[in-house]
Amino acid sequence: MSFNSVFTATLAAILLTLAAHVIARILARKLSWLPMVITALVLVLLFLFILQWDYNHYYSVAKPVFDHLLGYVTVLLAVPLAAMNFKGLPVKKLTMIVALASVVGALLPMSLAYLFSLSHETILAFATRSVTTPIGLSVAGLIKAPLALANLIIIVSGLIGGTLARFLFRGIDDDRAKGLALGLAAHAFGTVEAWQMSHTAGRYAAFGLAVNGLVTAVWVPIFISALSA
Repeated sequence: MSFNSVFTATLAAILLTLAAHVIARILARKLSWLPMVITALVLVLLFLFILQWDYNHYYSVAKPVFDHLLGYVTVLLAVPLAAMNFKGLPVKKLTMIVALASVVGALLPMSLAYLFSLSHETILAFATRSVTTPIGLSVAGLIKAPLALANLIIIVSGLIGGTLARFLFRGIDDDRAKGLALGLAAHAFGTVEAWQMSHTAGRYAAFGLAVNGLVTAVWVPIFISALSA
């Protein structure tokens, strides 16, 4: 499949991606066990195969648009946070949970990378594992980690977390706990899955994603700089 202009190709890529998202959302509502993010990804690949559209070309025209929108989407996560009712919430406990998750989310994968004798740059890239892509890439730039590798680690960890969430949450009825866990462990992908569960889970996932990203963006560069000194 070929297009006569960059504009036409970009428009086609946007429509194809949106179609995959809408279909995945409909399927997720009817089949609660089906991870929406994974379904959308598979549908995009299926559409590309049917249309005989080269993935590299699709990626090259879609990436600039969605990379630009990604930052706005992250900022918009403040909307559900503003709608949250924090009255009566154990704010101190939530703060401790987020701080602990931030530390564990960065140091645990870095430690495992070190134990497997991976390169110094790879170890640094794993420091961004628990935060969403715009924040993770900013942190990666500050600590001199490979941006492409950091991006890959963030995406894969989010996909795994979002996919396994519904299976791991069997027997857990508290949407606040499920949402917070998804936001902390699977960032944007987890937040998407949390919104499919309930508005409460979505708000707490957005809270976990945003606060964890803020905390990680502050302490990780300072920690890495102190180690390098």
